[in-house]
Amino acid sequence: MIKNIIHKKAIFAPLLMLSAMWLGYFLQAQGFFASCFGAIIPLLPEGLLGIITSPLLHGSIDHIVSNSIPIAVLMCLLYQFYPLVANKVFIIGWLATGLLLWALPPIDIITGQYTYTCTIGASGVVYVLAFFLFFSGVFKWNMTLLTISLLVVLYYGSLIWGMFPEELFYNMQEPSKISWQAHLSGALVGSILAFVFKNIGDKKKRFIWEFPNYYSEKDDKLWQEYKENHPDDFLELPYKKNEDLWDHLEEIRKK
Repeated sequence: MIKNIIHKKAIFAPLLMLSAMWLGYFLQAQGFFASCFGAIIPLLPEGLLGIITSPLLHGSIDHIVSNSIPIAVLMCLLYQFYPLVANKVFIIGWLATGLLLWALPPIDIITGQYTYTCTIGASGVVYVLAFFLFFSGVFKWNMTLLTISLLVVLYYGSLIWGMFPEELFYNMQEPSKISWQAHLSGALVGSILAFVFKNIGDKKKRFIWEFPNYYSEKDDKLWQEYKENHPDDFLELPYKKNEDLWDHLEEIRKK
C-alpha cells in the first residue's frame, strides 16, 4: 500500500473511540455510572468492570477534552504507521493497563496508608499509545518510524512526569486526583508491546553494501559475460622492467 495515502482506519478508529468517550460522558451527565460504578477500584471485585469501561468515563469536561486530543492524534499515528498490529496494541493495551492498575495496591506514597480509589479516564490508554509509538520506532530503527518517535517526544514528552505522584513536586492540601498509577501502567504496557511487536511490520532497511563480503565476482553475471565476450581486454600486458640502480653505477660515478 502506498505510504502517502491515509489509511481509512487511521481516521475511523479515532472517531469511533472519541464517539464512545463522549457517549460515556453524556451517559454520566444523565445519571448513569454514578458514584464509582464503571471505575477501576483496585483489588476489589466490583472494580473489575472498570477494566473495560473506565477509559470511556471522565470526571469533567476539562478531563475528557484533555484526553480527546491525544487519543485522536496518537490513534491516527498508530493505525497509519502500524496497521498490522494496531488493533492488537489498542485492545491489549486497553485491557492490560486496566488489569495492571486494578492489581496495584492503592497505597498513598506519602503516608503509606491504604486508600479507596476509583479511577476513570482514558489517560492510561494515552500512555500506552505514546510509549508504544516511541519505543517501537527505536526498536525497529526505521527512519520513518523514528520520525514518529521524535514527534511523540516533541509533543508528548512531558507525559513522563505524569508517571510520578504530584505530591512529589507540589505541596498539596489534599491528595491528587490524577492517577499516576494509571499512567505508569500504560507506559509499562506500551513499552512491552513495542518490544513484543518489534519484528512485525516495517523494520530498518539494510542495503546490500551493508552486508560483509556482499560482492562476489563469480556471482556477477554481467561481469562474467563481459569477460567471455571481450577476452582481448584481459590479456596480460607487458610491463617495463624495473631498472636496477647497480647497473648504472659506473655512469653515476662519472657524473
